[in-house]
Amino acid sequence: QVQLVESGGGLVQPGGSLRLSCAASRITFSTYTMGWYRQVPGKQRELVATITRVGNTNYADSVKGRFTISRDNTKNVVSLQMNSLKFEDTAVYYCSAQRIGLDYWGQGTQVTVSS
Repeated sequence: QVQLVESGGGLVQPGGSLRLSCAASRITFSTYTMGWYRQVPGKQRELVATITRVGNTNYADSVKGRFTISRDNTKNVVSLQMNSLKFEDTAVYYCSAQRIGLDYWGQGTQVTVSS
């Protein structure tokens, strides 16, 4: 069974940084587009960033210049470096692995930006 396990969430002050990681197992990691999404209660899950199998990245406008997604195909890990965090970045962050016909999700990790 495919597993995506997120880590690195927590409580941080505005302007601070966090690094999320997602460890994937039981998939051919290098063949998947990996992504980070987030969701707050009462709202739809939204794209944060994606990275293709060849390293092309895409970001939501709200995080451009502050967040960086990266992947390590040797370790089956995708990471999200989040800098200059804002109150509105507070959400549950989910890791995803996607390719045509397949779609996997982690259990999510809470990020709370608060003073």
